[in-house]
Amino acid sequence: MSAVTASSPAPDPFVHEALLYRDAAEFVAGTLPFVEAGLAAGEPVLVSVPAANVELLRASLGEHASRVRFLNMTEAGRNPGAIIPCVLLDFAATRPDSRVRIIGEPIWAGRSAVEYPACVQHEALINAAFAGRPTAILCPYDATRLTPEVLADAELTHPVLFDREHRWTSASYDDPVLVAERFNRPLAAAPPSAASLDFDITGLAGVRRLAAERSVAAGLSAERVDDVVLVVNELATNSITHGPGRGRLRVWREADTVVCEVYDTGRLTNPLAGRIPPAHTGNGGYGLILVNRLTDLVRIHSDAGGTTVRVYLSLAVG
Repeated sequence: MSAVTASSPAPDPFVHEALLYRDAAEFVAGTLPFVEAGLAAGEPVLVSVPAANVELLRASLGEHASRVRFLNMTEAGRNPGAIIPCVLLDFAATRPDSRVRIIGEPIWAGRSAVEYPACVQHEALINAAFAGRPTAILCPYDATRLTPEVLADAELTHPVLFDREHRWTSASYDDPVLVAERFNRPLAAAPPSAASLDFDITGLAGVRRLAAERSVAAGLSAERVDDVVLVVNELATNSITHGPGRGRLRVWREADTVVCEVYDTGRLTNPLAGRIPPAHTGNGGYGLILVNRLTDLVRIHSDAGGTTVRVYLSLAVG
Protein backbone atom coordinates (compact mmCIF):
# COMPACT_ATOMS: atom_id res chain seq x y z
CA MET A 1 0.00 0.00 0.00
CA SER A 2 1.42 3.36 -0.95
CA ALA A 3 1.67 6.09 1.63
CA VAL A 4 -0.62 9.07 1.29
CA THR A 5 0.90 12.44 2.10
CA ALA A 6 -1.22 15.48 2.79
CA SER A 7 -0.39 18.44 0.63
CA SER A 8 0.14 21.82 2.26
CA PRO A 9 -2.38 24.50 1.38
CA ALA A 10 -1.17 26.99 -1.19
CA PRO A 11 0.03 30.21 0.40
CA ASP A 12 -2.26 33.21 0.12
CA PRO A 13 -1.04 35.34 -2.82
CA PHE A 14 -2.12 38.43 -0.85
CA VAL A 15 0.56 40.16 1.25
CA HIS A 16 -0.17 43.02 3.67
CA GLU A 17 2.76 44.50 5.60
CA ALA A 18 3.41 47.64 7.63
CA LEU A 19 6.60 49.70 7.53
CA LEU A 20 7.43 51.70 10.66
CA TYR A 21 9.71 54.56 9.58
CA ARG A 22 11.25 57.37 11.62
CA ASP A 23 12.44 59.82 8.98
CA ALA A 24 12.58 60.46 5.24
CA ALA A 25 15.60 58.22 4.75
CA GLU A 26 13.88 55.28 6.45
CA PHE A 27 10.71 55.88 4.41
CA VAL A 28 12.69 55.64 1.18
CA ALA A 29 14.78 52.70 2.38
CA GLY A 30 11.62 50.77 3.27
CA THR A 31 9.52 51.57 0.22
CA LEU A 32 11.97 51.88 -2.69
CA PRO A 33 12.95 48.15 -2.82
CA PHE A 34 9.24 47.23 -2.79
CA VAL A 35 8.58 49.44 -5.81
CA GLU A 36 11.72 48.38 -7.66
CA ALA A 37 10.92 44.69 -7.17
CA GLY A 38 7.47 45.25 -8.65
CA LEU A 39 8.83 47.11 -11.66
CA ALA A 40 11.47 44.42 -12.24
CA ALA A 41 8.72 41.78 -12.26
CA GLY A 42 6.56 43.79 -14.65
CA GLU A 43 3.89 44.36 -12.00
CA PRO A 44 1.75 47.52 -11.97
CA VAL A 45 2.68 49.73 -9.00
CA LEU A 46 0.55 52.32 -7.23
CA VAL A 47 1.93 54.66 -4.56
CA SER A 48 -0.76 56.50 -2.59
CA VAL A 49 0.83 58.41 0.28
CA PRO A 50 0.78 62.03 1.55
CA ALA A 51 2.24 64.56 -0.89
CA ALA A 52 5.64 64.95 0.81
CA ASN A 53 6.23 61.20 0.65
CA VAL A 54 5.05 61.08 -2.97
CA GLU A 55 7.83 63.52 -3.85
CA LEU A 56 10.43 61.61 -1.82
CA LEU A 57 9.74 58.37 -3.64
CA ARG A 58 9.32 60.00 -7.03
CA ALA A 59 12.75 61.64 -6.71
CA SER A 60 14.34 58.40 -5.54
CA LEU A 61 12.97 56.48 -8.53
CA GLY A 62 14.37 58.94 -11.04
CA GLU A 63 13.53 58.00 -14.62
CA HIS A 64 11.59 54.95 -13.42
CA ALA A 65 9.01 57.17 -11.68
CA SER A 66 7.07 57.42 -14.94
CA ARG A 67 6.25 53.71 -14.64
CA VAL A 68 4.52 54.20 -11.28
CA ARG A 69 1.10 55.69 -10.61
CA PHE A 70 1.20 58.25 -7.78
CA LEU A 71 -1.75 59.59 -5.75
CA ASN A 72 -1.84 62.00 -2.84
CA MET A 73 -3.52 59.89 -0.16
CA THR A 74 -4.66 62.95 1.80
CA GLU A 75 -6.94 63.69 -1.16
CA ALA A 76 -7.69 60.27 -2.70
CA GLY A 77 -8.10 58.64 0.72
CA ARG A 78 -9.49 61.51 2.75
CA ASN A 79 -12.47 59.23 3.45
CA PRO A 80 -11.01 55.92 4.71
CA GLY A 81 -14.13 54.10 3.53
CA ALA A 82 -13.39 55.09 -0.06
CA ILE A 83 -9.84 53.71 -0.17
CA ILE A 84 -10.66 50.05 -0.86
CA PRO A 85 -13.32 50.59 -3.58
CA CYS A 86 -12.07 53.84 -5.14
CA VAL A 87 -8.28 53.55 -4.85
CA LEU A 88 -7.11 49.98 -4.29
CA LEU A 89 -9.72 48.00 -6.23
CA ASP A 90 -9.90 50.63 -8.96
CA PHE A 91 -6.17 50.23 -9.51
CA ALA A 92 -6.22 46.43 -9.33
CA ALA A 93 -9.03 46.39 -11.91
CA THR A 94 -6.76 48.07 -14.47
CA ARG A 95 -4.72 44.87 -14.66
CA PRO A 96 -6.97 41.98 -13.64
CA ASP A 97 -4.54 39.50 -15.22
CA SER A 98 -1.53 40.63 -13.18
CA ARG A 99 -0.24 40.73 -9.64
CA VAL A 100 -0.21 44.35 -8.45
CA ARG A 101 1.81 46.22 -5.83
CA ILE A 102 0.42 49.09 -3.79
CA ILE A 103 1.94 51.37 -1.19
CA GLY A 104 -0.84 53.01 0.81
CA GLU A 105 -0.45 55.34 3.80
CA PRO A 106 -4.00 55.86 5.10
CA ILE A 107 -3.00 56.92 8.63
CA TRP A 108 -0.87 60.03 8.89
CA ALA A 109 -0.24 62.57 11.66
CA GLY A 110 -3.19 64.93 11.53
CA ARG A 111 -5.93 62.34 11.17
CA SER A 112 -8.68 63.41 13.58
CA ALA A 113 -10.12 61.36 16.43
CA VAL A 114 -13.39 61.21 14.47
CA GLU A 115 -11.62 59.78 11.42
CA TYR A 116 -9.39 57.32 13.24
CA PRO A 117 -11.83 54.43 13.95
CA ALA A 118 -12.72 54.37 10.24
CA CYS A 119 -9.00 54.27 9.40
CA VAL A 120 -8.41 51.18 11.54
CA GLN A 121 -11.49 49.50 10.12
CA HIS A 122 -10.12 50.18 6.64
CA GLU A 123 -6.72 48.66 7.48
CA ALA A 124 -8.38 45.59 8.98
CA LEU A 125 -10.84 45.06 6.15
CA ILE A 126 -8.12 45.20 3.48
CA ASN A 127 -7.28 41.69 4.71
CA ALA A 128 -10.82 40.48 4.03
CA ALA A 129 -11.28 42.36 0.76
CA PHE A 130 -8.03 41.13 -0.82
CA ALA A 131 -7.74 37.62 0.62
CA GLY A 132 -6.78 35.27 -2.21
CA ARG A 133 -5.99 38.11 -4.64
CA PRO A 134 -2.49 38.35 -6.14
CA THR A 135 -1.73 41.69 -4.50
CA ALA A 136 1.01 43.06 -2.25
CA ILE A 137 0.13 46.08 -0.11
CA LEU A 138 2.68 47.95 2.00
CA CYS A 139 1.44 50.51 4.54
CA PRO A 140 3.98 53.01 5.92
CA TYR A 141 3.51 54.38 9.46
CA ASP A 142 5.41 57.42 10.71
CA ALA A 143 6.72 56.04 14.01
CA THR A 144 8.00 59.46 15.08
CA ARG A 145 4.77 61.42 14.68
CA LEU A 146 2.10 58.78 15.33
CA THR A 147 1.22 57.73 18.88
CA PRO A 148 2.18 54.38 20.44
CA GLU A 149 -1.51 53.46 20.41
CA VAL A 150 -1.69 53.91 16.65
CA LEU A 151 1.43 51.80 16.14
CA ALA A 152 -0.05 49.11 18.38
CA ASP A 153 -3.20 49.10 16.26
CA ALA A 154 -1.02 48.56 13.17
CA GLU A 155 -0.06 45.23 14.73
CA LEU A 156 -3.76 44.31 14.91
CA THR A 157 -4.24 44.88 11.18
CA HIS A 158 -0.96 43.74 9.56
CA PRO A 159 0.29 40.16 9.71
CA VAL A 160 3.90 41.30 9.20
CA LEU A 161 5.69 44.52 10.17
CA PHE A 162 9.23 45.78 9.71
CA ASP A 163 11.48 48.74 10.45
CA ARG A 164 15.09 49.58 9.62
CA GLU A 165 16.38 46.94 12.03
CA HIS A 166 14.19 43.88 11.76
CA ARG A 167 11.03 42.21 10.41
CA TRP A 168 8.54 40.37 12.60
CA THR A 169 5.27 38.47 12.52
CA SER A 170 2.66 40.29 14.56
CA ALA A 171 1.56 38.45 17.65
CA SER A 172 -1.42 40.82 17.91
CA TYR A 173 -2.80 40.35 14.39
CA ASP A 174 -6.49 39.44 14.61
CA ASP A 175 -9.41 38.44 12.43
CA PRO A 176 -10.25 41.50 10.28
CA VAL A 177 -13.99 41.31 10.94
CA LEU A 178 -13.40 41.17 14.71
CA VAL A 179 -11.07 44.16 14.54
CA ALA A 180 -13.59 46.11 12.45
CA GLU A 181 -16.26 45.33 15.04
CA ARG A 182 -13.94 46.47 17.84
CA PHE A 183 -13.77 49.88 16.15
CA ASN A 184 -17.54 49.96 15.52
CA ARG A 185 -17.69 52.72 18.10
CA PRO A 186 -20.74 54.76 19.12
CA LEU A 187 -20.96 58.25 17.64
CA ALA A 188 -21.30 61.43 19.66
CA ALA A 189 -24.88 62.67 19.90
CA ALA A 190 -26.09 65.06 17.24
CA PRO A 191 -26.32 68.64 18.54
CA PRO A 192 -29.73 69.98 19.64
CA SER A 193 -29.56 72.47 16.74
CA ALA A 194 -29.59 69.68 14.14
CA ALA A 195 -32.51 69.73 11.73
CA SER A 196 -34.43 66.45 11.95
CA LEU A 197 -36.93 64.66 9.74
CA ASP A 198 -38.55 61.26 10.14
CA PHE A 199 -39.21 59.58 6.81
CA ASP A 200 -40.73 56.55 5.13
CA ILE A 201 -41.21 55.64 1.48
CA THR A 202 -43.41 58.70 0.93
CA GLY A 203 -40.83 61.10 2.38
CA LEU A 204 -37.79 60.89 0.10
CA ALA A 205 -38.53 64.25 -1.51
CA GLY A 206 -38.58 65.85 1.93
CA VAL A 207 -35.26 64.19 2.78
CA ARG A 208 -33.64 65.63 -0.31
CA ARG A 209 -35.17 69.06 0.25
CA LEU A 210 -34.04 69.32 3.88
CA ALA A 211 -30.49 68.20 3.05
CA ALA A 212 -30.25 70.73 0.22
CA GLU A 213 -31.67 73.62 2.23
CA ARG A 214 -29.38 73.07 5.20
CA SER A 215 -26.32 72.53 3.01
CA VAL A 216 -26.94 75.77 1.10
CA ALA A 217 -27.46 77.63 4.38
CA ALA A 218 -24.16 76.24 5.68
CA GLY A 219 -22.30 77.57 2.64
CA LEU A 220 -21.64 74.38 0.71
CA SER A 221 -20.89 74.87 -2.99
CA ALA A 222 -23.61 74.07 -5.53
CA GLU A 223 -21.76 70.98 -6.74
CA ARG A 224 -21.35 69.67 -3.22
CA VAL A 225 -25.01 70.36 -2.45
CA ASP A 226 -25.83 68.05 -5.35
CA ASP A 227 -23.54 65.45 -3.74
CA VAL A 228 -25.33 65.82 -0.40
CA VAL A 229 -28.70 65.29 -2.05
CA LEU A 230 -27.47 62.12 -3.78
CA VAL A 231 -25.92 60.80 -0.59
CA VAL A 232 -28.91 61.29 1.71
CA ASN A 233 -31.23 59.91 -0.95
CA GLU A 234 -29.11 56.74 -1.16
CA LEU A 235 -28.97 56.36 2.62
CA ALA A 236 -32.69 56.92 3.09
CA THR A 237 -33.46 54.56 0.23
CA ASN A 238 -31.31 51.91 1.92
CA SER A 239 -33.32 52.34 5.13
CA ILE A 240 -36.53 51.86 3.18
CA THR A 241 -35.39 49.05 0.88
CA HIS A 242 -33.00 47.04 3.05
CA GLY A 243 -33.95 48.23 6.53
CA PRO A 244 -37.18 48.63 8.46
CA GLY A 245 -38.82 50.87 5.85
CA ARG A 246 -38.41 54.10 7.76
CA GLY A 247 -35.72 56.19 9.40
CA ARG A 248 -34.61 59.62 10.60
CA LEU A 249 -32.43 62.22 8.88
CA ARG A 250 -30.47 64.81 10.83
CA VAL A 251 -28.41 67.61 9.28
CA TRP A 252 -26.15 70.16 10.94
CA ARG A 253 -23.04 72.26 10.49
CA GLU A 254 -19.99 71.31 12.56
CA ALA A 255 -17.14 73.84 12.25
CA ASP A 256 -16.31 73.90 8.51
CA THR A 257 -18.24 70.70 7.73
CA VAL A 258 -21.79 69.77 6.83
CA VAL A 259 -22.84 66.60 8.64
CA CYS A 260 -25.75 64.39 7.60
CA GLU A 261 -26.90 61.38 9.56
CA VAL A 262 -29.42 58.69 8.70
CA TYR A 263 -30.61 56.36 11.46
CA ASP A 264 -32.89 53.36 11.31
CA THR A 265 -33.61 50.40 13.58
CA GLY A 266 -32.08 47.80 11.24
CA ARG A 267 -28.64 46.29 11.74
CA LEU A 268 -25.82 46.33 9.19
CA THR A 269 -24.18 42.90 9.31
CA ASN A 270 -21.77 43.05 6.36
CA PRO A 271 -18.58 44.88 7.36
CA LEU A 272 -17.53 45.15 3.69
CA ALA A 273 -20.71 46.97 2.65
CA GLY A 274 -19.71 50.05 0.71
CA ARG A 275 -16.22 48.71 0.06
CA ILE A 276 -16.69 45.75 -2.29
CA PRO A 277 -18.76 46.19 -5.48
CA PRO A 278 -21.62 43.69 -5.58
CA ALA A 279 -21.85 40.93 -8.15
CA HIS A 280 -23.29 42.16 -11.45
CA THR A 281 -26.79 40.91 -10.78
CA GLY A 282 -28.63 44.06 -11.78
CA ASN A 283 -30.07 44.38 -8.28
CA GLY A 284 -28.16 47.48 -7.21
CA GLY A 285 -25.90 47.43 -4.18
CA TYR A 286 -23.71 50.37 -5.16
CA GLY A 287 -25.40 52.90 -2.87
CA LEU A 288 -22.86 52.86 -0.03
CA ILE A 289 -19.96 52.85 -2.51
CA LEU A 290 -21.41 56.03 -4.02
CA VAL A 291 -21.74 57.48 -0.51
CA ASN A 292 -18.10 56.70 0.21
CA ARG A 293 -16.97 58.17 -3.09
CA LEU A 294 -18.81 61.49 -2.67
CA THR A 295 -18.03 62.32 0.96
CA ASP A 296 -14.98 63.28 3.01
CA LEU A 297 -15.73 60.86 5.84
CA VAL A 298 -18.26 58.14 6.56
CA ARG A 299 -18.72 56.79 10.07
CA ILE A 300 -21.08 53.89 10.68
CA HIS A 301 -22.22 52.54 14.01
CA SER A 302 -24.46 49.49 14.04
CA ASP A 303 -25.68 47.36 16.95
CA ALA A 304 -28.87 45.76 18.24
CA GLY A 305 -30.39 49.21 18.67
CA GLY A 306 -30.06 50.18 15.02
CA THR A 307 -27.67 51.62 12.46
CA THR A 308 -26.43 55.19 12.17
CA VAL A 309 -24.60 56.33 9.03
CA ARG A 310 -22.99 59.74 9.47
CA VAL A 311 -21.36 61.52 6.54
CA TYR A 312 -19.16 64.61 6.51
CA LEU A 313 -18.62 67.05 3.63
CA SER A 314 -16.07 69.82 4.01
CA LEU A 315 -17.00 73.37 3.10
CA ALA A 316 -13.42 73.83 1.92
CA VAL A 317 -13.75 71.24 -0.87
CA GLY A 318 -15.27 72.11 -4.21
